[in-house]
Amino acid sequence: MGQRRKQKRASDEKTIVISGINLFEGGPLSVYYDCLDAIRSLKLWKTSRVVAFVQRKELFQNYQDIAILIELPKSRRSYLHRLYYEYVYFYRFSCRHSIDIWFSLHDITPRVKAGKVYTYCHNPSPFLKKDFTKFKYGWKAVAFSCFYQYLYRANIKSASAVIVQQDWMRREFLNKYPVGTVVVAHPKTEAGYRYQGLEKKNQKTVFIYAAYPRYFKNFEQLLEASAILEKKGLAFETQVTLDGGENAYARDLRARYGACKQIRWLGLQPRETVFQLYDRSDCLVFPSCMETWGLPVSEYKGSGKPILLADLPYAHETVGDYANCSFFAVHDAAQLARLMQGVVEKNIVFHGNKGQCIPEPYFCSWEELLSKYICGENQTV
Repeated sequence: MGQRRKQKRASDEKTIVISGINLFEGGPLSVYYDCLDAIRSLKLWKTSRVVAFVQRKELFQNYQDIAILIELPKSRRSYLHRLYYEYVYFYRFSCRHSIDIWFSLHDITPRVKAGKVYTYCHNPSPFLKKDFTKFKYGWKAVAFSCFYQYLYRANIKSASAVIVQQDWMRREFLNKYPVGTVVVAHPKTEAGYRYQGLEKKNQKTVFIYAAYPRYFKNFEQLLEASAILEKKGLAFETQVTLDGGENAYARDLRARYGACKQIRWLGLQPRETVFQLYDRSDCLVFPSCMETWGLPVSEYKGSGKPILLADLPYAHETVGDYANCSFFAVHDAAQLARLMQGVVEKNIVFHGNKGQCIPEPYFCSWEELLSKYICGENQTV
């Protein structure tokens, strides 16, 4: 009898494959962790065979008890390696095994035989207006943006659904690609920074922008606005997490604004140090032209302090319900300077923002998403 039960359970067992062979750091890697955390919390590993293709096993040691980890370290050597795995290796693997559900967590819809295929797309670069003047900051970045729009399109018709983080990105997918269902699944944002109320070391009004210096991060608008305010003699300090040596873009910024005495060039900082900087700052400025989400905005909201944001769809969706925020045209440094002056002089009238009602299909967590697409529509978390 015991053997029969064991055989019955094995025959009912689903096989779930998760692939994210290029995910090794930052926000994209946290998406992989969130997915596996949801599988653990829903106990799906007890009733399903979970196979996880990863770039390096050492990054996933905490999940060895719930998933079979298969390491493909060559996946990041080149895009030829990556495409081989996505369209050849995975297909051969899927032919040798009976796959019920395949989650691809890094933008590409793989060529596989599976009951359902879901593609998680988190790179918004195909939807950024192309600016070929940015070639001077690295041709690869601009070329990559152009290449990605074709990478998304390849094999996308075979996806049961595409999963994105924000509703604006869903609209872009539906407009540009032959896909039937696009699901919005907000990322987990509660982990990380918690406002501690650390004592300020600087009596001036401190503005902070913590990001790696990529051209679409739009640092020049904040730096130009700071230069405008410095000429007015206002007491403030703008802190940026670059020192000018990181890349061509950073060198150009330092050459243009290095003489501004009220800009503090911090260089890249550990995450915990960034949290301390948040605590001791007065206002977050977030001028980025392109984000899948914009995690610093979600984190900084916990402080209740002012946030100045690029007036773009991602920023409105990310900040949600928040009174102490205002928006500026993404390429208007003068407008940003006026908002910053209002923060310094404590007379700013905030625009505020209301969270939008996101149409179905929409999930606010990976638990909700997996409950729908693995456990079934009637399964609750």
